[in-house]
Amino acid sequence: MVGEKRKASSKSDSAKKRQAISFERKVSIIKQLDAGEKMVIVARAYNLNRSTVGTIYKQKDCIMEHVKGAVPMQSTIISKKRGKIIEEMEKLLTIWLDDQQRRRFPLSLLLIQEKAKSIFEDVKAKAGESAAKETFSASCGWFSRFKKMANLHNVSVSGEAASADTEAAERFPQVLKEIIEEGGYSAKQIFNVDETGLFWKKMPEKTYISHEENTMLGYKVAKDRLTLMLGANAEGSYKLKPLLVYRAANPRALKNVTKSSLPVIWMSNTKAWVTLAVFEDWFFHHFIPEVKLYCRDNRIPFKILLVLDNALGHPPHLNDFHPHVKVVYLPPNTTTLLQPMDQGVIANFKKYYTRRTYRMALKAVDSDPEMTLRSYWKSYNILNCVKNIDASWHEVTEVNLNAVWRLLCPQFVNDFRGFDQEGINKEILSTLVGRPK
Repeated sequence: MVGEKRKASSKSDSAKKRQAISFERKVSIIKQLDAGEKMVIVARAYNLNRSTVGTIYKQKDCIMEHVKGAVPMQSTIISKKRGKIIEEMEKLLTIWLDDQQRRRFPLSLLLIQEKAKSIFEDVKAKAGESAAKETFSASCGWFSRFKKMANLHNVSVSGEAASADTEAAERFPQVLKEIIEEGGYSAKQIFNVDETGLFWKKMPEKTYISHEENTMLGYKVAKDRLTLMLGANAEGSYKLKPLLVYRAANPRALKNVTKSSLPVIWMSNTKAWVTLAVFEDWFFHHFIPEVKLYCRDNRIPFKILLVLDNALGHPPHLNDFHPHVKVVYLPPNTTTLLQPMDQGVIANFKKYYTRRTYRMALKAVDSDPEMTLRSYWKSYNILNCVKNIDASWHEVTEVNLNAVWRLLCPQFVNDFRGFDQEGINKEILSTLVGRPK
């Protein structure tokens, strides 16, 4: 009887102590266990039963997935609708941040918060009336969680830091000049590459297609993104084969296509990013063989200088791996000031790509009375994209490729009068006037 009373008393005490455990505490428990802390010690620290802590850890994947949806951690109930909207916003925000990071564009907390709110409103509008009451303030608490999830560091840049970057950019060309003179490199032997995100189905905002993306259910062509890495030598006489990183390894459009026959180097990962592994693969298996063959065909010494920025996907140790390839890194946060491919090559390439894609669409519409721009655009696949990338890359001129070195290596740059970017933009927008939708 005494034993039964004790058991009953124990059950009663347990029922009284039972309380909801917030996601914040659950995440904290999971992190401590992942760090190697014993389950008994963690349970004692949070005044919980060992079995409760064990159950929480068994649900680790589910809990962390919900946290990624940015649901307030103080809540113990998951709001699926809000989670989906914010999750979509954070995915798009991460893509945007990645693009700015590769360009070494200084981002403040306020700028990121404003961008997050802007993307949230766009996603909310596309969700329709069911999400009309959803709100998002981009609070510091949200940013703190998002920062950890996205592995962001030093997002706030002060005036002194920006000033220091400018000073570093002013000093570095002389440092590079000394390296070039000491190594005896010519403009033919100096290369630069840079990555950029390409929304390969995105059209200018002034076209009806972009407007329809906000109103048509299931019509989200602008979100399909890939990463391109473009590069050439300082003389502008040789373009490297573009590296393309896509989210799918074997998309349907390439079902019967041999990837080695493509005019791009095809690689893939779920985020379509140039990671350390992707870059090292490209460097050893594509860049070195390609420039070695280029030097042999042009009867110049196989001695290459590769200029890179400090993007996260660029391994810091490449200079140690090949005796004939020297790698020089730009100073941190000087990409927008010095990176050659970022001084006009990538921007012009994207304009050529958009113009060429428009021309293809209009040609298809003109040749088939039943064809509309909308139907053509839905049928435009990744293989069409690859072909247009190749053609647009060929459109980038030698003069363009040489001129972008004017800040980094002015000694190699010939006379240049500038790019006709405004003319390209006007041509793109004028082609759709009076066209069928």
